[in-house]
Amino acid sequence: MELVNLTRRVEIGANSYLLRTKGKSLILDSGLHPKFEGLAATPDFSLVPEGSVDGIIVTHAHQDHVGSLPYLSRRERKARVFLTPATAKIADVMLHNSVNVMTRQAEDHKIENYPLFTHREVESSRQSWQQCAMGRRHDFKGERTTDDEEPSFEFFNSGHILGAAGVMIRSEGKTLFYTGDVNFENQTLVRGADFPESGVDILVMETTRGDSPTPPGLTRAKEEERLAKSIREAFDRGGSVTIPVFALGKTQELLAMLWRMRLRGLLAPVPIYIGGLSTKLTNIYDALAQDAQRTHPELQILQELAPYVLSGNEVFTITPRKKCIFALSSGMMTEKTLSNLFCRRVLGDEKQSLFFVGYSDPESPAGRIRAAAPGSEVLLETGQAPIRLNCQIEEFNFSAHANRESLLNYAVGLRPKKILLVHGDRAAIEWFQLKLYKELPETEVIIPEPGQKIVL
Repeated sequence: MELVNLTRRVEIGANSYLLRTKGKSLILDSGLHPKFEGLAATPDFSLVPEGSVDGIIVTHAHQDHVGSLPYLSRRERKARVFLTPATAKIADVMLHNSVNVMTRQAEDHKIENYPLFTHREVESSRQSWQQCAMGRRHDFKGERTTDDEEPSFEFFNSGHILGAAGVMIRSEGKTLFYTGDVNFENQTLVRGADFPESGVDILVMETTRGDSPTPPGLTRAKEEERLAKSIREAFDRGGSVTIPVFALGKTQELLAMLWRMRLRGLLAPVPIYIGGLSTKLTNIYDALAQDAQRTHPELQILQELAPYVLSGNEVFTITPRKKCIFALSSGMMTEKTLSNLFCRRVLGDEKQSLFFVGYSDPESPAGRIRAAAPGSEVLLETGQAPIRLNCQIEEFNFSAHANRESLLNYAVGLRPKKILLVHGDRAAIEWFQLKLYKELPETEVIIPEPGQKIVL
């Protein structure tokens, strides 16, 4: 059994890993890097002989894990794609949206080889998708199995977003568990991870928050109360609240939090605005309300909160009225997205409030705002004039990734023979490496460099 890291850099980007075992080749995830364009945004599939892959496993539908799937399926036509039912529904929406985004980028920046795939290729690639329920073993042909002699895989709820899963690979008398993106804590809508607690020889573990210590006393419940209090205070100042959010996962969690605040009397009903992609994805969350991963099966988000849906054109005309919440994507406030366009009307107004509820890349517009001093000028879009930062800024911790302490505890409790550290910036990975050396001196801890072949 051997693994090859297909990412181009040690960081959070276009996640993808090649696993070879018993003459079979399996690719774990097929992401697209959010910071790059064209082929540079894809994993390095040149490391894989074309047509040699037997199966592709997708752990969840965020772009950094599924964004290059139609491109990979085009070169690996015999490979079946295995994913959970919820991931299949969400990935279909995300990939079609990705075609629209890439088409616009190709026009704006004259990018060659863009878009990487078309709407028709998304539809074509779906013919190879096979939905697999969690907790059931399948062979690499997608058939149910209990045969220990043949390679198999099994999904486990990872608690990250709806449909997200870790995956256990059983082969050659060994077990490899790939966490994908994981959260052990219950969120508002998605139950925490239900991972195997023993019997893992090789752990391939995400390290996203390795360079972020958890503040003492921080709890999700306290953060929700602080958010509700801050919203009320923002309304008392005579303004509205703008919250940049990812369309997938964070939007639905935020809307569910606002619903729960209303039930508890912490927040009066107010107008809420979201974007079109967020609406499509929230529809899926509502349709799967009875899914075992979801909490609050009684909650139909769109029905209960009745948010207004903003289009790209409307964002140029609507003004931030009093006592409204604008939950707009993207979470990074990427150029030309709703949150970026709308925040041009917000930043300079001292009555308005801008709240951040998740991670922002330091180089993104959201990251620049969070690093800026009050009264300084911030550049939201290349070629546009910077805007003075006068609005109120607040930050909250509602990460969908496990904190580093809970990930470390999981690895230490599992005591695998080998641990491979992935999906993290260098500083995050090195924190885990140092801690695991001390806690598990008999475990081999490996940082898979891009393109490196690791014998497992």
